[in-house]
This record gives sequence, C-alpha cells and structure tokens, in this order.
Amino acid sequence: MATSEKAEDVYFTSEDMDAAPGNINSVLVNPFIGMRHEKMDELIGAFINKTKIEDIYHEVIRKGAFLAQDREAFRGPRIDTLRLKPDELEALRQEDPKTGNKWNQPWILYALVEVVTPGTNLILDTLIGADDTDSKLGCCSLGAAVQGWDETAVNGAQLFYQYAFGIGSEDGNGTGKDAGLRGLVNAAPYLCCAVLGCWLTEPLNRVLGRRGTIFVTCLISSATCVAQAFTSQWWHLFLARFCLGLGIGPKSATIPIYSAECVPATIRGGLVMMWQMWTAFGIMLGYIAGVIFRNVLHGDSKTCDKHSSRETLLSLQCSLNWRLMLASPMLLPLIAAAYVFTLPESPRWLLLKARQGKITYYEKAFRSLCRLRHSRLQAARDLFLMHHLLDGEEKIKQNRNRFVELWSVDRNRRALVASLTVMFLQQICGVNVMAFYSSEILSPVLGDKAGLLASMGFGILNFLFALPAVYTIDTFGRRNLLLCTYPFLAFFQLLTAMGFLLPDPSHSQTGLVLTGMYLFSVFYSPGQGPVPFVYSAESMPLYVRDLGMSMATATLWFFNFLLAVTFPRFQYSFGNTGAFGYYAAWCVVGWFMILFLVPETKNLTLEQLDARFNIPTRTHARWAVKEVVFVIQYYVLGRKGATRPVLSLPTENETEIDLRRLPPRKLSMEIESREIPDTEA
Repeated sequence: MATSEKAEDVYFTSEDMDAAPGNINSVLVNPFIGMRHEKMDELIGAFINKTKIEDIYHEVIRKGAFLAQDREAFRGPRIDTLRLKPDELEALRQEDPKTGNKWNQPWILYALVEVVTPGTNLILDTLIGADDTDSKLGCCSLGAAVQGWDETAVNGAQLFYQYAFGIGSEDGNGTGKDAGLRGLVNAAPYLCCAVLGCWLTEPLNRVLGRRGTIFVTCLISSATCVAQAFTSQWWHLFLARFCLGLGIGPKSATIPIYSAECVPATIRGGLVMMWQMWTAFGIMLGYIAGVIFRNVLHGDSKTCDKHSSRETLLSLQCSLNWRLMLASPMLLPLIAAAYVFTLPESPRWLLLKARQGKITYYEKAFRSLCRLRHSRLQAARDLFLMHHLLDGEEKIKQNRNRFVELWSVDRNRRALVASLTVMFLQQICGVNVMAFYSSEILSPVLGDKAGLLASMGFGILNFLFALPAVYTIDTFGRRNLLLCTYPFLAFFQLLTAMGFLLPDPSHSQTGLVLTGMYLFSVFYSPGQGPVPFVYSAESMPLYVRDLGMSMATATLWFFNFLLAVTFPRFQYSFGNTGAFGYYAAWCVVGWFMILFLVPETKNLTLEQLDARFNIPTRTHARWAVKEVVFVIQYYVLGRKGATRPVLSLPTENETEIDLRRLPPRKLSMEIESREIPDTEA
C-alpha cells in the first residue's frame, strides 16, 4: 500500500506550512517529529544558550527536551548518558492515564483554577483517591461563579427597582418604551462585552499578564456591583451595568486561557467543563441571593408596594433589599483578586515576555512550571516544547493573514461556522430569558415570593444537571448530546408557552409553566449548556484559535444582549405565550442547524479534526440525512438489518488528506478508508 510518510530525518519547515495548511497543526502539536539525535542536541544547546538558565538545570532541560520529542524516549536503550531518576519515572508514571491517575496534580495547580470550599472535597476524593493530599481542595471556580452570579443578580432585583425607576406598571409590562428600557438595563453588560469588553482582552493581557488582567477585571466587577446598589435612575443603573461588562468580558476570556496554559493536556478538557458547571453554580447563587434579601427591612411590605411613590420606593427602607441583591456578587471577585497573585503566572505569557528581550523571564517561566508540575523533568519538557511551539506560531503569523484564512481556508471556515452555530443557539434557545426574567415571568402566576423561590429551583436544577456532562461530553459526544436534547428543549419551551394560555392564575397554569421551565433546565444543562465553549475551543486550528474564540465569544455575548433587550418587548407585544413559542421554534430550527453544520469532535486528535473539517458541508449534510433515516429504522422501527451510513471523503480531495490521521471506525461518524496514491515518488 502506498504511503505518505516522510523520511525519518525530515520534519516540517516554514516552506511546508506555506504550501499545505493541513500541516500546520502537526507543526504546532510536535515540532520535533522525525528529528535525528544530532539535530535535537543542536536545538537543546541553542535553547540553553538563549535562555541563560542556571547550569544546575541543564541536565534536566536536556532530558525534558528528548521527552518532549517522544514520551517513550527513555523506555529503551539510549546512545547518550541521560537517564531518569526514580522520582522522575514515578512522576511520568502518574501522569500516564494508563498507569497512573491524571487528576493527581500539585495542589497549587488546583488552587489556580479552584478555591477551597467546604463540602466539595468528595469530588476530588473520587477523582484522585481519598488518601491523596490534593483531595483537601474544593472544586469551585471563582471566576465562573462570579460570571454566573453577575448574570442573575438582576433577576429578583428588577421586581422592585422597575417601579422605583418608573419603568414598570401594575401588570409588570408597562408601555412599550418601559419594556424596552427594562430590557436595555438588563442587557447592558452583554452589550459592553460584545462591542468593547471582549476586544480588550488582548491588550490587557499583553500589558498586565494573565494574573494582572484577572485582578483588574475582578476589581471592576466588584466596584460596579457596588455602584449598582447606589443608583437612583434607570440610566444610572444602565451605566453601572455597562461598566460591569468591562469586568465580565476580559475576565471570561482570560481565566480559561490562564487555566489552559497552566494545566497538563490530560486534564484540560475536564477543566473546561468545570468552568461551565461552576458558572451554573454562580447562576444558582444569584437566585438564592434574591430569596435571602427579599424581606430586608420593609422592601416587600405593603408600604413599599408598586403603588407607592417613587420617593418612597427609593428610600432605604424600601430599596435596601434590591440594592443588596445587585451588590451581592461583589464578594467573590474580591476573594479572587486577593489570592490571584499568590499563584504562579502563566508560563506561556512569561515566555512571550522573554522572547521580547527579557531573558530572565525564561527562568521565571521554568520556576512557574516547577510549581505546576510534580517534577522538574516535566517542567523542563513543557518549557522546551512551549518555546518551540511559539517559534512555529510566529513563523505562521509572519507568513499568513490569519483573519483572512479563518474564512478562506475550507477547514477553518467549517470549524468557525460550527462554533458560531452552537454559540448562537445557546442564546436563541431562550435559556437566559429564564436567567434574567424568570422571577418577573413567574410573579403574576405565583406571586413575588413564590416566584423568587421557583426561580431558585430553576437555578438549582441548572447546576445539578450540569454534573453528568463531565462524563457524557467525552463518552456520548458533543453533537449527539445536542441532537438528543434539542427536541426536548423545543417541546418544553412550547409546553411553557401553552401554560400561559390557561386561566390566570390557576393551579393548572402554575403546574404546567413550572414543569416546562424546570424540565427545560434539566435537558439544557448537560447538552447546550457545556458544549459550545468546549466545541469552539477544540475545533479551531491552533494558529487561528485566539481569533476564532474571540469571534465565537463576541457572538455569544452579542446574542445574549439581543435576547435580554428584546424579551420585554416580545412579552409586551406577544405575551409570554408568543415569546416562548418563538424560542421553541428556534429550538426546532437549531436541531436542523446542528444536524447539517456541526460535525462530531469527541476524542479526536488535532490531526483527526483536520480530516473531519476537510469534509465538505454538502457531503456531511447528505450523510446526516442518511444517518437520521438509519436511526429511525434501527432504533424506532426495530429493523436490525439496517446499515449505518458511512461518511466518505470526496474522491477529488483524497490526495490532499493524510487518511492515516482519520478518526477510528468506532466513532459514530465513520470515514471510509482508502489508499493514498504515492505522490512522493
């Protein structure tokens, strides 16, 4: 059989990258593939001379470099005198998923992405063993919880401040203008994120570093939460919440980057999932704060009801409850800001600074990695690999217009379209209508107090049912989770819409509305909730990932803003039934968009992702229709003789793709194996 393998001493050069975009990820995964021992020695010597790292680290740097080239480098006999020590062998054994436990990491690594919280030790006890000292760490991402709490702090507060600001009415809707102003106030942070906040991420990180950016944005988040509590006009609150977006936007982009740059690749996906899960936890905290502060002073008494004068409603006795709700998220960002500088800086960021002429930053990067790994050998390996990956990235950036290639290269465009699709659908399915307005929606049905309690129930379900996704997202698959949950999202949005057609108020209406909203949360949390960020982060090629993720994140925040600002007008014009029916229709449309535009990405290497996204959209769509027919025949009609369709590559593109890198046949989306003509002869 003909093969496309290169000779042993050949490795990818900048000319290879210019000629074949498909080779880029191979360069950025391991730039040392196929190098001879002499060439590696030359690279190691140049690295040591350039970095000026202390002499005592030279031997471990050399061992780490050969380990970066091949993780089996020390399993057999060697032609040099390098040998691993017993503690180094044990560290490598522990990080290997086949022989150790990938969750057994230094405590400082978990402290970087988590904060110690009582009652969460059981999670890590399960992951790394009850006897491990790292199990004392909790599993709560402060940054994620801050973001979630910021989103729902306004949920209960708006039941009260809308009358104090003169933008509400007895039926909760008011005029069309009032409804628009309520939506604008709620949506202000996400407007800022989309048009300004997300785009400040790069300059803030370049100047302040990862820790500095997190510190500053946490202070902004805390200060603006306090500012919200001292407002007396709707536009005051709009400005305070708009400035809150300056904290949410850069922070939401920086914290995942900071974590990803510090953690080993073996647990990186799990930590991405943790971010989404603890965002749901923060959303739940916002609902709980609404219940706790509702009865502060006279805020919920008859003397402070919606018929009172604005002066009365703005008095301390009547307004302290909603002011505390808006200010409550200020605590978590202060905790994060207080301890972020006790953690090591991102080694990758330190290397970027070192390459700008600050030579001492090479050793700082090494020391940072030593704190984040069990052994100096692992730190040396990762440092050497990071340094040369940055070399490859710089060559790519010099020779390419990355923004143009994000759209002009077929593989990149398909990954971007799929990522933007799942980000768009996460918002348009209507989930954040619940996050922002559930108390206002339920208040006419249940009353203010019961409406807040019912909203808290929605938040608790949202968090609890995000937990299974930690397992299912890598076993059941991203695409399968979406396709299986979206019909239920559409059905339960429609059920909620129909509930508002029943007599108001009545037990039947209450039961149907709550059933629809709660079961929507149950099916949203393990599917559409965690998938978009995981999918977008992994599907983009490395050399355009920062651009692609910026675009995907901005898309998410823009439609978050659009959802928040338009719902009150929808509610005013079409009622709750029309609004929820609209989102149900989008869930139906979303199922078809996922079917045709979103390929499966679970368990694929970067090279396999190249092959997956090299398949034309038209070919994938035709296969998807056949797959649906097969599922109906096999699982619904019980025709066990039905044959699963195979996703085949078009004949004219066969020579452009290394089929040895295609996904294994055990995946649900199979690709037909074919021989590759020998093009190197």
